[in-house]
Amino acid sequence: MTRPTHPLISAAALADVLPAVTVLDTRWQLGQPSRRPSYDEGHVPGAAWVEFEEVLSGEPGAGGRHPMPDGDRFESAMRTAGVRNDTPVVVYDDGNSLAASRCWWLLQYFGKEDVQVLDGGFAGWVAGGHPVTTDPADPVEGDFVATDPGAALLDADDAADIADRALLLDARPADRFAGVNETIDPVAGHIPGAVSAPALANVTETGHFLSPDDLAMRFTALGVKPDTEVGVYCGSGVQATHLALALQASGIHPHTSVYIGSWSHWITDPERPVEV
Repeated sequence: MTRPTHPLISAAALADVLPAVTVLDTRWQLGQPSRRPSYDEGHVPGAAWVEFEEVLSGEPGAGGRHPMPDGDRFESAMRTAGVRNDTPVVVYDDGNSLAASRCWWLLQYFGKEDVQVLDGGFAGWVAGGHPVTTDPADPVEGDFVATDPGAALLDADDAADIADRALLLDARPADRFAGVNETIDPVAGHIPGAVSAPALANVTETGHFLSPDDLAMRFTALGVKPDTEVGVYCGSGVQATHLALALQASGIHPHTSVYIGSWSHWITDPERPVEV
């Protein structure tokens, strides 16, 4: 297969390339038990299960609610799931691609460039009439090697700097950005200078991303240009990767820096300013 040129793949396109790609099922819901039972009830043929909280996040604490996972642990989990250096990867979740985007971004961060997200997720796969299986995947051990390019990962100081001199986008819903209806984090508000850009506004009711042109218009209106330095954050680094995925899918900003610790890390230091 040739290397994919777009970060999203349709259900029909995925059906055409199976089983020549490695497929990962990352279904997850914040604050809910493991979604492994949903995987067992039916998944894309050949898809390997990836447990979000164990693989795609470090331990909650000073680094935020979903900090970066340990590189060695991530590499081991990806190998167990069959990820190979020479084989493209497709990641999916239920439908809105929040969890899938986190896996997509981590794989890219650790050096795996040929990775895509299934647009519309498992719901879109089923709606398209594609086959579903309950057979658990038994992938051959992969040979994925996690490298650390580092350039795309921001810390709190980096995020503050980008907010001050460039463009820092906040991917949370607009009300949480404004400091109202905050039900997850103990402090409400946003990083001073950040601009509200709710991630889930980039997908339709079915979970499919807006067209590249529509995404481009949305981001251009927020001040994004091809040469703009852009950073993104959210509550705990999940919606932020979704926003990074949408920015890449728009075609106008392929490389976006992510503050993975996000708001849940920012507020661990009472000296950091808060804006509402």
